[in-house]
Amino acid sequence: MQLPSILLVEDDAFQRKAAETYLVNHDLRVIAVENGAQMRRQISRAMPDLVLLDVQLPGQEDGFALARWLRESNTRVGIIMLTAAGDAVDKVLGLESGADDYVAKPYEPRELLARCKSVLRRSVNKSTPSRLERVRMGDFTLDLPRRLLLDAAGKDVALTSGEFDVLKIFAENPNRPLSRDWLLETTSHRSRDPFDRAIDLRITRIRRKIEPTPEKPVVIRTVRGVGYMFVPPTE
Repeated sequence: MQLPSILLVEDDAFQRKAAETYLVNHDLRVIAVENGAQMRRQISRAMPDLVLLDVQLPGQEDGFALARWLRESNTRVGIIMLTAAGDAVDKVLGLESGADDYVAKPYEPRELLARCKSVLRRSVNKSTPSRLERVRMGDFTLDLPRRLLLDAAGKDVALTSGEFDVLKIFAENPNRPLSRDWLLETTSHRSRDPFDRAIDLRITRIRRKIEPTPEKPVVIRTVRGVGYMFVPPTE
C-alpha cells in the first residue's frame, strides 16, 4: 500500500529537517523544499496528498499566495499552514486562502503529526466520493457501474478491459499527474519494466477515441517527466 505523500515547504533548514525526519519515521513520504519556486517545480512533477506550507517564505510569494495558487490548482489536496505562534491574523488569512488547518510555531511534533493525519483522512474522503458513477471526459461520459464509455448521443464506444481500467483510474484522480509506472502497476497488477510501453500504447488508443484532436490532447494530457493527467471539462 502506497504511503501518503507530503510536501513540506519550510525555509528554515533546521525546522525543515526536524519535521521531515519525524514524519518519515511515522510512515509518511515527505519531500522537503525551501521556497515557493521549488514547491511549484515539485508539484509540476506530481501532486502530493498534503502540503505543509510555512507562512513566512523568502521570495516574491508568501505562504498565503502559494496556498491560493495551490487551492486553485487542486481542490482535493490537503493544505496545512505553519504560522507564527498566537498570530490570529495569520490563522484567519491562511484559512481564507484555502488551507484546511494551521499549526502554530513552535509546535510539538506529535501535534503536527496528528494534524497531518486528520487532514489526510479528510482529503481521502474528498478524492474518493462514495457515489462516483458517471464522469465526463471531454464530449464523452464514463459510466463506472456499467463499465461503459458513452458518446454525446449516448452510444456505447468500444473499450477493452485494459482501456476501461485506465480511464477509471483517471476518473478517480482528476487534475492529478499520474506516473507511467504507477498506472502500469495499478491497472496491470504487475511490476514495471523500464522498456514497457503498454501504458503509452493504451493511452494512444484511448486518445483516438475521446480526443477531438488526438495529436493535441486536452482530456488526457501528457505531463513531461511524469506521465499523464486527466483534465475534466470546465463548463
